[in-house]
Amino acid sequence: MKSIVSLLITLSIFLSIFSPMSVQAKQHQTQNAERAVQSYESLQQYFYKEDSKLYLEEFPYQSGNPYSYVWPFSQAMAGTIDLSGVPKIGSDYEDDVQDRLDALELYWNEEKQPKGYDSYVLAPYGHGGDFFYDDNEWIGLEFIQLYKMTHDKKYLERAKEIFNLVVFGWDNDPSHPASGGVFWTQASWSSDRNTVSNAPGAELGFHLYEITGQTHYFQWAKKMYDWTNEYMLAPNGLFWDHIDLAGTIEKTQWSYNQGVMIGANVLLYRITNEKKYLTRSESIANAALAYYEEEERLYKQPARFNAIFFKNLLLLEAETKNKEYSHAMQTYADKVWEQYRDPETGLFKFDGEHPVTLLEQSAMVQIYASLAWKKKDYRKKA
Repeated sequence: MKSIVSLLITLSIFLSIFSPMSVQAKQHQTQNAERAVQSYESLQQYFYKEDSKLYLEEFPYQSGNPYSYVWPFSQAMAGTIDLSGVPKIGSDYEDDVQDRLDALELYWNEEKQPKGYDSYVLAPYGHGGDFFYDDNEWIGLEFIQLYKMTHDKKYLERAKEIFNLVVFGWDNDPSHPASGGVFWTQASWSSDRNTVSNAPGAELGFHLYEITGQTHYFQWAKKMYDWTNEYMLAPNGLFWDHIDLAGTIEKTQWSYNQGVMIGANVLLYRITNEKKYLTRSESIANAALAYYEEEERLYKQPARFNAIFFKNLLLLEAETKNKEYSHAMQTYADKVWEQYRDPETGLFKFDGEHPVTLLEQSAMVQIYASLAWKKKDYRKKA
Protein backbone atom coordinates (compact mmCIF):
# COMPACT_ATOMS: atom_id res chain seq x y z
CA MET A 1 0.00 0.00 0.00
CA LYS A 2 2.81 2.41 0.95
CA SER A 3 4.59 1.72 -2.33
CA ILE A 4 1.43 2.55 -4.31
CA VAL A 5 0.95 5.83 -2.42
CA SER A 6 4.62 6.68 -2.95
CA LEU A 7 4.27 5.93 -6.65
CA LEU A 8 1.21 8.17 -6.92
CA ILE A 9 3.01 11.03 -5.18
CA THR A 10 6.00 10.64 -7.46
CA LEU A 11 3.73 10.58 -10.51
CA SER A 12 1.91 13.71 -9.28
CA ILE A 13 5.22 15.58 -8.85
CA PHE A 14 6.38 14.42 -12.28
CA LEU A 15 3.17 15.60 -13.95
CA SER A 16 3.33 18.98 -12.17
CA ILE A 17 6.90 19.54 -13.32
CA PHE A 18 6.26 18.53 -16.89
CA SER A 19 2.70 19.86 -17.24
CA PRO A 20 1.84 22.14 -20.18
CA MET A 21 1.56 25.04 -17.72
CA SER A 22 5.17 24.58 -16.59
CA VAL A 23 6.39 24.23 -20.16
CA GLN A 24 4.53 27.40 -21.10
CA ALA A 25 6.01 29.25 -18.12
CA LYS A 26 9.50 28.17 -19.14
CA GLN A 27 8.86 29.30 -22.72
CA HIS A 28 7.68 32.67 -21.42
CA GLN A 29 10.80 33.00 -19.29
CA THR A 30 13.05 32.27 -22.27
CA GLN A 31 11.13 34.66 -24.50
CA ASN A 32 11.26 37.41 -21.90
CA ALA A 33 15.02 36.96 -21.54
CA GLU A 34 15.42 37.26 -25.32
CA ARG A 35 13.25 40.36 -25.41
CA ALA A 36 15.17 41.92 -22.51
CA VAL A 37 18.46 41.38 -24.32
CA GLN A 38 17.15 42.79 -27.60
CA SER A 39 15.66 45.83 -25.86
CA TYR A 40 18.92 46.40 -23.99
CA GLU A 41 20.98 46.13 -27.16
CA SER A 42 18.82 48.83 -28.75
CA LEU A 43 19.21 50.94 -25.60
CA GLN A 44 22.97 50.69 -25.88
CA GLN A 45 23.03 51.28 -29.63
CA TYR A 46 20.94 54.44 -29.68
CA PHE A 47 21.48 56.03 -26.27
CA TYR A 48 24.85 54.96 -24.84
CA LYS A 49 27.91 57.24 -25.00
CA GLU A 50 30.81 54.85 -24.61
CA ASP A 51 33.46 57.51 -24.03
CA SER A 52 31.80 58.79 -20.86
CA LYS A 53 29.62 55.75 -20.02
CA LEU A 54 26.68 58.16 -19.87
CA TYR A 55 23.46 58.21 -21.89
CA LEU A 56 21.51 60.51 -24.16
CA GLU A 57 18.13 61.66 -22.88
CA GLU A 58 16.30 60.66 -26.07
CA PHE A 59 16.67 59.38 -29.62
CA PRO A 60 16.71 61.16 -32.02
CA TYR A 61 18.65 63.61 -29.86
CA GLN A 62 16.84 66.97 -29.57
CA SER A 63 17.47 68.31 -26.06
CA GLY A 64 20.04 70.92 -25.15
CA ASN A 65 21.99 68.72 -22.74
CA PRO A 66 24.62 66.29 -24.05
CA TYR A 67 23.73 63.72 -21.39
CA SER A 68 20.64 62.52 -19.55
CA TYR A 69 19.44 63.66 -16.16
CA VAL A 70 20.01 61.27 -13.26
CA TRP A 71 16.41 59.99 -13.17
CA PRO A 72 16.55 58.52 -16.70
CA PHE A 73 20.09 57.30 -16.04
CA SER A 74 18.94 55.55 -12.87
CA GLN A 75 16.31 53.66 -14.84
CA ALA A 76 18.87 52.52 -17.42
CA MET A 77 20.95 51.31 -14.48
CA ALA A 78 17.91 49.52 -13.03
CA GLY A 79 17.40 47.73 -16.34
CA THR A 80 21.05 46.66 -16.41
CA ILE A 81 20.85 45.37 -12.83
CA ASP A 82 17.64 43.47 -13.59
CA LEU A 83 19.28 41.95 -16.65
CA SER A 84 22.20 40.79 -14.51
CA GLY A 85 19.73 38.75 -12.45
CA VAL A 86 18.37 36.73 -15.38
CA PRO A 87 19.25 33.04 -15.06
CA LYS A 88 22.05 31.69 -17.29
CA ILE A 89 22.84 35.03 -18.96
CA GLY A 90 23.01 37.42 -16.01
CA SER A 91 26.75 37.08 -15.47
CA ASP A 92 27.32 38.41 -19.00
CA TYR A 93 26.10 41.82 -17.78
CA GLU A 94 28.20 42.22 -14.63
CA ASP A 95 30.70 44.45 -16.44
CA ASP A 96 27.81 46.56 -17.72
CA VAL A 97 26.53 46.99 -14.17
CA GLN A 98 29.98 48.22 -13.18
CA ASP A 99 29.93 50.68 -16.10
CA ARG A 100 26.62 52.06 -14.78
CA LEU A 101 28.08 52.40 -11.29
CA ASP A 102 31.15 54.19 -12.64
CA ALA A 103 29.03 56.70 -14.54
CA LEU A 104 26.61 57.17 -11.65
CA GLU A 105 29.46 58.66 -9.63
CA LEU A 106 29.54 61.56 -12.09
CA TYR A 107 26.25 62.69 -10.51
CA TRP A 108 27.42 62.25 -6.89
CA ASN A 109 27.88 65.55 -5.05
CA GLU A 110 30.36 65.36 -2.17
CA GLU A 111 30.11 69.08 -1.44
CA LYS A 112 26.51 69.15 -0.26
CA GLN A 113 25.49 67.93 3.18
CA PRO A 114 23.94 65.43 3.34
CA LYS A 115 25.55 64.04 0.20
CA GLY A 116 23.50 62.80 -2.70
CA TYR A 117 23.05 62.59 -6.44
CA ASP A 118 22.55 65.84 -8.33
CA SER A 119 19.87 65.92 -10.98
CA TYR A 120 22.52 66.39 -13.68
CA VAL A 121 26.17 65.37 -14.11
CA LEU A 122 28.79 67.51 -12.43
CA ALA A 123 31.87 69.08 -14.05
CA PRO A 124 33.61 68.36 -16.32
CA TYR A 125 30.63 66.71 -18.03
CA GLY A 126 27.91 69.06 -16.86
CA HIS A 127 26.69 71.80 -14.55
CA GLY A 128 25.23 69.67 -11.77
CA GLY A 129 21.76 70.38 -10.45
CA ASP A 130 19.36 70.23 -7.52
CA PHE A 131 18.73 67.21 -5.37
CA PHE A 132 15.46 65.43 -6.07
CA TYR A 133 14.59 63.13 -3.20
CA ASP A 134 12.72 60.64 -5.37
CA ASP A 135 15.66 60.38 -7.80
CA ASN A 136 17.90 59.49 -4.90
CA GLU A 137 15.38 57.03 -3.49
CA TRP A 138 15.21 55.07 -6.77
CA ILE A 139 18.98 54.84 -6.76
CA GLY A 140 18.99 53.81 -3.10
CA LEU A 141 16.58 50.98 -3.91
CA GLU A 142 18.82 49.87 -6.75
CA PHE A 143 21.72 49.67 -4.29
CA ILE A 144 19.54 47.57 -1.99
CA GLN A 145 18.79 45.17 -4.84
CA LEU A 146 22.48 44.99 -5.72
CA TYR A 147 23.30 44.21 -2.10
CA LYS A 148 20.71 41.43 -2.01
CA MET A 149 22.07 40.00 -5.25
CA THR A 150 25.77 40.22 -4.37
CA HIS A 151 26.04 40.69 -0.55
CA ASP A 152 28.64 43.39 -1.21
CA LYS A 153 28.44 45.80 1.75
CA LYS A 154 29.57 48.83 -0.26
CA TYR A 155 26.11 48.90 -1.84
CA LEU A 156 24.46 48.80 1.56
CA GLU A 157 26.63 51.68 2.79
CA ARG A 158 25.64 53.89 -0.15
CA ALA A 159 21.97 53.06 0.43
CA LYS A 160 22.40 54.25 4.03
CA GLU A 161 23.93 57.53 2.84
CA ILE A 162 20.98 58.10 0.54
CA PHE A 163 18.52 57.43 3.35
CA ASN A 164 20.23 60.12 5.42
CA LEU A 165 19.45 62.54 2.61
CA VAL A 166 15.82 61.41 2.48
CA VAL A 167 15.36 62.03 6.20
CA PHE A 168 16.88 65.49 5.72
CA GLY A 169 14.07 66.19 3.26
CA TRP A 170 11.32 65.79 5.88
CA ASP A 171 9.07 68.84 6.31
CA ASN A 172 9.43 69.95 9.94
CA ASP A 173 7.14 72.98 9.76
CA PRO A 174 3.92 72.20 11.72
CA SER A 175 2.17 75.23 10.19
CA HIS A 176 2.09 73.61 6.74
CA PRO A 177 -1.08 71.89 5.53
CA ALA A 178 -0.65 68.12 5.87
CA SER A 179 2.46 68.79 7.94
CA GLY A 180 5.30 66.37 7.59
CA GLY A 181 6.26 64.34 4.56
CA VAL A 182 9.41 64.37 2.44
CA PHE A 183 9.63 67.14 -0.12
CA TRP A 184 9.98 66.22 -3.78
CA THR A 185 13.06 68.36 -4.38
CA GLN A 186 15.41 70.91 -2.86
CA ALA A 187 14.82 73.19 -5.87
CA SER A 188 13.33 76.54 -4.87
CA TRP A 189 10.57 76.38 -7.51
CA SER A 190 8.73 73.47 -5.85
CA SER A 191 7.53 72.81 -2.31
CA ASP A 192 5.45 69.74 -3.14
CA ARG A 193 5.40 66.66 -0.98
CA ASN A 194 4.63 63.60 -3.08
CA THR A 195 3.59 60.01 -2.74
CA VAL A 196 6.67 59.29 -4.82
CA SER A 197 9.03 61.13 -2.48
CA ASN A 198 7.66 59.38 0.61
CA ALA A 199 6.63 55.82 -0.28
CA PRO A 200 9.95 54.90 -1.98
CA GLY A 201 11.69 56.47 1.01
CA ALA A 202 9.61 54.21 3.24
CA GLU A 203 10.56 51.22 1.11
CA LEU A 204 14.23 52.13 1.37
CA GLY A 205 13.99 52.49 5.15
CA PHE A 206 12.11 49.21 5.58
CA HIS A 207 14.71 47.39 3.48
CA LEU A 208 17.49 48.90 5.59
CA TYR A 209 15.72 47.87 8.79
CA GLU A 210 15.15 44.35 7.46
CA ILE A 211 18.87 44.05 6.70
CA THR A 212 20.37 45.84 9.72
CA GLY A 213 17.75 45.62 12.45
CA GLN A 214 18.43 49.27 13.36
CA THR A 215 15.22 50.88 14.65
CA HIS A 216 16.18 54.30 13.26
CA TYR A 217 15.37 53.05 9.77
CA PHE A 218 12.04 51.54 10.76
CA GLN A 219 10.87 54.60 12.67
CA TRP A 220 11.57 57.01 9.82
CA ALA A 221 10.19 54.67 7.19
CA LYS A 222 6.99 54.25 9.19
CA LYS A 223 6.63 58.05 9.44
CA MET A 224 6.84 58.33 5.65
CA TYR A 225 4.44 55.42 5.20
CA ASP A 226 1.92 56.86 7.69
CA TRP A 227 2.08 60.34 6.13
CA THR A 228 1.34 58.90 2.69
CA ASN A 229 -1.62 56.92 4.01
CA GLU A 230 -3.02 59.89 5.89
CA TYR A 231 -2.80 62.51 3.16
CA MET A 232 -2.44 60.81 -0.23
CA LEU A 233 -4.92 57.93 0.01
CA ALA A 234 -7.99 58.49 -2.18
CA PRO A 235 -11.50 57.14 -1.51
CA ASN A 236 -11.09 54.53 -4.27
CA GLY A 237 -8.20 52.91 -2.40
CA LEU A 238 -5.51 54.31 -4.68
CA PHE A 239 -3.03 57.12 -4.09
CA TRP A 240 -2.97 60.70 -5.33
CA ASP A 241 0.21 62.36 -6.54
CA HIS A 242 1.15 65.29 -4.28
CA ILE A 243 0.11 68.18 -2.06
CA ASP A 244 1.50 71.71 -2.19
CA LEU A 245 1.97 74.23 0.63
CA ALA A 246 -1.40 75.80 -0.16
CA GLY A 247 -2.99 72.47 0.71
CA THR A 248 -4.00 71.72 -2.88
CA ILE A 249 -3.87 68.04 -3.76
CA GLU A 250 -2.90 66.96 -7.28
CA LYS A 251 -5.17 63.94 -7.68
CA THR A 252 -3.71 62.12 -10.68
CA GLN A 253 -3.34 58.43 -9.88
CA TRP A 254 -0.10 57.35 -11.51
CA SER A 255 0.72 53.65 -11.60
CA TYR A 256 4.07 53.98 -9.83
CA ASN A 257 2.42 55.64 -6.84
CA GLN A 258 0.33 52.52 -6.37
CA GLY A 259 3.37 50.30 -6.86
CA VAL A 260 5.49 51.87 -4.16
CA MET A 261 2.70 51.60 -1.59
CA ILE A 262 2.13 47.97 -2.57
CA GLY A 263 5.83 47.38 -1.95
CA ALA A 264 5.91 49.32 1.32
CA ASN A 265 3.09 47.19 2.71
CA VAL A 266 4.78 43.97 1.60
CA LEU A 267 7.95 45.02 3.40
CA LEU A 268 6.00 45.90 6.55
CA TYR A 269 4.45 42.45 6.43
CA ARG A 270 7.87 40.83 6.04
CA ILE A 271 9.20 42.81 9.00
CA THR A 272 6.26 42.50 11.40
CA ASN A 273 4.55 39.33 10.18
CA GLU A 274 1.26 41.20 10.67
CA LYS A 275 -1.22 39.95 8.08
CA LYS A 276 -3.00 43.30 7.87
CA TYR A 277 -0.14 44.77 5.85
CA LEU A 278 -0.24 41.96 3.32
CA THR A 279 -4.01 42.41 3.08
CA ARG A 280 -3.52 46.15 2.45
CA SER A 281 -0.97 45.42 -0.26
CA GLU A 282 -3.38 43.03 -1.97
CA SER A 283 -6.20 45.56 -1.72
CA ILE A 284 -4.12 48.27 -3.42
CA ALA A 285 -2.92 45.82 -6.07
CA ASN A 286 -6.41 44.58 -6.86
CA ALA A 287 -7.88 48.09 -6.93
CA ALA A 288 -5.05 49.29 -9.18
CA LEU A 289 -5.34 46.39 -11.63
CA ALA A 290 -9.10 46.94 -11.89
CA TYR A 291 -8.69 50.70 -12.32
CA TYR A 292 -5.99 50.50 -14.98
CA GLU A 293 -7.83 47.76 -16.87
CA GLU A 294 -10.78 50.11 -17.44
CA GLU A 295 -10.51 51.95 -20.76
CA GLU A 296 -7.02 50.41 -21.11
CA ARG A 297 -5.70 53.09 -18.77
CA LEU A 298 -2.53 51.09 -18.17
CA TYR A 299 -1.37 51.76 -21.72
CA LYS A 300 -1.92 55.49 -21.21
CA GLN A 301 0.48 55.45 -18.25
CA PRO A 302 4.18 56.01 -18.97
CA ALA A 303 6.08 52.73 -19.24
CA ARG A 304 8.60 54.08 -16.71
CA PHE A 305 5.82 54.24 -14.11
CA ASN A 306 4.45 50.83 -15.06
CA ALA A 307 7.86 49.19 -14.62
CA ILE A 308 7.95 50.35 -11.00
CA PHE A 309 4.32 49.31 -10.49
CA PHE A 310 4.89 45.81 -11.85
CA LYS A 311 8.16 45.16 -10.03
CA ASN A 312 6.40 45.90 -6.75
CA LEU A 313 3.66 43.47 -7.77
CA LEU A 314 6.37 40.82 -8.04
CA LEU A 315 7.35 41.60 -4.44
CA LEU A 316 3.74 40.93 -3.50
CA GLU A 317 3.58 37.73 -5.55
CA ALA A 318 6.65 36.45 -3.71
CA GLU A 319 4.58 36.45 -0.50
CA THR A 320 1.13 35.45 -1.79
CA LYS A 321 2.11 33.13 -4.67
CA ASN A 322 -0.75 34.77 -6.59
CA LYS A 323 0.30 34.46 -10.22
CA GLU A 324 -2.32 37.01 -11.27
CA TYR A 325 0.27 39.74 -10.74
CA SER A 326 2.98 38.38 -13.02
CA HIS A 327 0.25 37.41 -15.50
CA ALA A 328 -0.92 41.02 -15.68
CA MET A 329 2.69 42.10 -16.16
CA GLN A 330 3.16 39.52 -18.92
CA THR A 331 -0.01 40.62 -20.69
CA TYR A 332 1.23 44.20 -20.71
CA ALA A 333 4.70 43.16 -21.86
CA ASP A 334 3.32 41.08 -24.74
CA LYS A 335 1.02 43.82 -26.00
CA VAL A 336 3.75 46.48 -25.84
CA TRP A 337 6.11 44.22 -27.79
CA GLU A 338 3.49 43.65 -30.47
CA GLN A 339 2.03 47.16 -30.76
CA TYR A 340 4.62 49.71 -29.64
CA ARG A 341 7.99 48.26 -30.68
CA ASP A 342 9.67 49.26 -33.92
CA PRO A 343 11.09 45.96 -35.21
CA GLU A 344 13.73 47.75 -37.30
CA THR A 345 15.34 49.59 -34.38
CA GLY A 346 14.05 47.65 -31.38
CA LEU A 347 12.91 50.95 -29.85
CA PHE A 348 9.55 51.41 -28.14
CA LYS A 349 7.53 54.22 -29.67
CA PHE A 350 4.67 55.09 -27.35
CA ASP A 351 4.14 58.56 -28.82
CA GLY A 352 4.21 58.01 -32.56
CA GLU A 353 6.87 60.10 -34.22
CA HIS A 354 8.14 61.77 -31.06
CA PRO A 355 11.65 60.93 -29.86
CA VAL A 356 12.03 57.69 -27.93
CA THR A 357 13.08 58.50 -24.38
CA LEU A 358 15.75 56.77 -22.36
CA LEU A 359 13.17 56.39 -19.60
CA GLU A 360 10.71 54.40 -21.71
CA GLN A 361 13.31 52.16 -23.37
CA SER A 362 14.89 51.44 -19.98
CA ALA A 363 11.48 50.63 -18.51
CA MET A 364 10.89 47.87 -21.04
CA VAL A 365 14.33 46.37 -20.36
CA GLN A 366 13.33 46.24 -16.68
CA ILE A 367 9.97 44.64 -17.42
CA TYR A 368 11.25 41.87 -19.72
CA ALA A 369 14.29 41.17 -17.56
CA SER A 370 12.22 40.98 -14.37
CA LEU A 371 9.75 38.58 -16.00
CA ALA A 372 12.72 36.37 -16.88
CA TRP A 373 13.78 36.08 -13.23
CA LYS A 374 13.15 32.94 -11.22
CA LYS A 375 10.13 33.43 -8.99
CA LYS A 376 12.13 32.46 -5.92
CA ASP A 377 14.30 35.53 -6.54
CA TYR A 378 11.43 38.04 -6.53
CA ARG A 379 12.15 38.75 -2.85
CA LYS A 380 15.45 40.34 -3.91
CA LYS A 381 13.57 43.02 -5.83
CA ALA A 382 13.71 46.54 -4.48
